[in-house]
Amino acid sequence: MLYNVSHNNPETTLAIKKDIGGFLSLRERWNLKGSGSPKLYITAASIQIHNLLVVDNSLDVCNIEICKTGIIVRFRSRLETYALPIPYYKLTIYKGRAEEYSIYRDNYFVKVKADRKTIHEFFTKINTLKAEQGFTFVDDL
Repeated sequence: MLYNVSHNNPETTLAIKKDIGGFLSLRERWNLKGSGSPKLYITAASIQIHNLLVVDNSLDVCNIEICKTGIIVRFRSRLETYALPIPYYKLTIYKGRAEEYSIYRDNYFVKVKADRKTIHEFFTKINTLKAEQGFTFVDDL
């Protein structure tokens, strides 16, 4: 679900925390060597997100924050800030072209340009954390 997080709304904050399990503590962020992505340029998006981005004439950029059991994709349109919380069990990441990643949750998606090594390393970090959060199978016991 896409949320408008421009204003401090306790119901919205609670719904986001319920989706992603809360935010990381300072120690956890330190151990991860950072929980935020560099500036990511959006190349394509789902129709709901595209309709928000098209009303603004600025560059379409977003950032990703790693949380306890998911990620938050944030972007701005006009003077509003929007957040798309994605729990790890609903997160799907594809690497389409050599310099593009696609992030999917249900019927929402965002494609971002990955033209720097730091962006590739950040997505590797997300995939590692998602694999660690995975379910245990009977074969693993």
